[in-house]
Amino acid sequence: MQLRFTNKITRVKVLNNFYMQSFNQNIIQQKMTVQIILTVLIIGLAAGMLSGLVGVGGGIIMVPALIFFLNYNQHQAQGTSLGVLTLPVVLIASLYYYDQCKKMGTPMDLKVIGLLAVGFVGGAYLGSKLAVSLPTDILKKIFAIILFYTAIKMLGWDALFIKWIKGVF
Repeated sequence: MQLRFTNKITRVKVLNNFYMQSFNQNIIQQKMTVQIILTVLIIGLAAGMLSGLVGVGGGIIMVPALIFFLNYNQHQAQGTSLGVLTLPVVLIASLYYYDQCKKMGTPMDLKVIGLLAVGFVGGAYLGSKLAVSLPTDILKKIFAIILFYTAIKMLGWDALFIKWIKGVF
C-alpha cells in the first residue's frame, strides 16, 4: 500500500510520527538490567573467542545462548547473530589472520575470499528469506540437525559408524 500525501507538511508529519513511534519502541527495548547486559556481554565474548580460535561462534554459540538465556525465538537469535557479523567485527579478525598467515608463509588467497564472499552474500539473502518463511519449530530442528551432523563429522564418528555397519553386514 502506498500513501499519498496532499502536501509536504502532511508527509513530514506522518513520517515524523512513524519515526518517533519506532524510536520510542527502540528505547523501550533497550532498557536492560545489569544481569541481561552481563549475559549478553558474556555470550558475545564466548562467541568472539571461539570465532577467533576456530572460526565458529555466531551460529554454534550465539544462537543457542540467545535462545536459552534471553528466551529469543529461533528467528530472533539467528537474525541477531547475523547482525553481529557486520563488517567491522569481521574485518578486524580477518586482518589479523591475514597478517599472521602471511608471516607464517601461508597467505590467505584474496581471490578465494572474494568469491566466497559473493556466494555468501547471495546465500545469506536466500537463506534468510527461507528462514523467515519457516515455522520456528521447523527452523529449530533444521538448526539442530546441522549442529548434530557437524559434531558427528568433526569427531570422526561418521567413519566409525560406517565401519560398524560394514562389520555388521
